[in-house]
Amino acid sequence: MTRRSGRTAAILLALSLAAAACGDDTTTTTAASGTTGAATTTAAGTALTGQITVSGSSTVEPITARVAEAFDDANPDVRISVDGPGTSDGFVLFCNGETDISDASRAIKDAEVEACAANGIEVIEIKVAIDGLSVLTSQANTGASCLDFGDLYALLGSESVGFDNWSDANALAGELAAAGLGASHAPYPDAPLVITAPGEESGTFDSFIELVLAGVAEGRGTDENPRIDYVASPNDNVIIEGIAGNDTSLGWVGYAFFVENRDVVKALEVDGGDGCVAPTPETIASFEYPISRPLFIYVNKGAAEANPAVAAFVDFYMGEAGLAAVDDAGYVRLTDEEWGFWTANWQSRTVGKVD
Repeated sequence: MTRRSGRTAAILLALSLAAAACGDDTTTTTAASGTTGAATTTAAGTALTGQITVSGSSTVEPITARVAEAFDDANPDVRISVDGPGTSDGFVLFCNGETDISDASRAIKDAEVEACAANGIEVIEIKVAIDGLSVLTSQANTGASCLDFGDLYALLGSESVGFDNWSDANALAGELAAAGLGASHAPYPDAPLVITAPGEESGTFDSFIELVLAGVAEGRGTDENPRIDYVASPNDNVIIEGIAGNDTSLGWVGYAFFVENRDVVKALEVDGGDGCVAPTPETIASFEYPISRPLFIYVNKGAAEANPAVAAFVDFYMGEAGLAAVDDAGYVRLTDEEWGFWTANWQSRTVGKVD
């Protein structure tokens, strides 16, 4: 049974989000959360009104939805919609001017910045949290406990098409280790390999390629994309269900989705070259966990200037409500210094990617 929504637009009172299925529909925030703030008024002193539309990453969505719920409590005349079709699909909507804010589990790509600019949209980047991509299997799987990047490539990479059993990857893992592309934790168990993981519309898909597969693929001269013969879904609950429902499964999701479902799935330790490390708030924050990554929101500068509700919402996000939402969603806070930097980046309305 899964307990983290990756698509629901609002966090319902008393954590009813826990019971929500992760779907592609968008709803409008209606109920109060435990984090409240003073009502915002316009320059004329009137109550804030309007519409705010947020889309993008299903990983970041639980943070933004919590902030939206708290903002709605203080500003009931502002309608906020939040959904999570995936980072890449979210940027398409954002660069077409269909959303005000885009949640992202990876940094915006140069081509996406250019697509936005072609439509007159200036992008403000804000980092909001740190996540650790969690490599998961079923609680019932006792045959694997730690994998390195070579192992993950051998099991999940483009050369693994047709590997239906974990042990099918043993020979490839040996080749990778011999070439210095992994330490190899083979031999793998003689057990069915059932993979459920994010699809290409997901920033979590892109991050896994960048952080895990790309280096090995470059060394092999092969396609850096994962194998094509797995169950791909933009729906994090579907991924969790697939992993939990098969005893010798394999897949990956954001850390918060693992935490919310750790009674039915387990996270494998990952060896980035310095030994096996489990994902925890401490190892993710320190980047000791080798597949840690930042999470972002992107704001349409023009929308923030034209719609006082958008600017007020982002101000609210960069206050205590945002920090509380990061904690409550199960991700890791930025340091005070980093949070201050990104708050200043927003307040100065600095446009473009921050390298």
